[in-house]
Amino acid sequence: MPTISKAPDYQTVITTFEMTPGTCQDLLDALSDAYNQFISKQPGFVAAGLHVNDAQTRIANYSQWKRREDFQAMLRTDEMRERNRKIASLCKNFEPVMYDVFETFD
Repeated sequence: MPTISKAPDYQTVITTFEMTPGTCQDLLDALSDAYNQFISKQPGFVAAGLHVNDAQTRIANYSQWKRREDFQAMLRTDEMRERNRKIASLCKNFEPVMYDVFETFD
């Protein structure tokens, strides 16, 4: 399981997705494939996790990056732009938001 780091320079991105139960598994598959095949191999990637609610209407994703610029560079690649178009077609909306980790608890 990925560990959330409070490293001062790390950038944490939390993205929420809203979808119907009928497209939840397709979206999880698309996100898992994106992480396994592309995102996790990008410079600056640290770790990520996917979470789905019981009703299968929301997915929460967190990821950590060594620098904000690393995350932004990944988003600008042709491959990720194409993947994001597919992801957008599977959900009602998704919103990535950048955060600084204030505190962690074990």
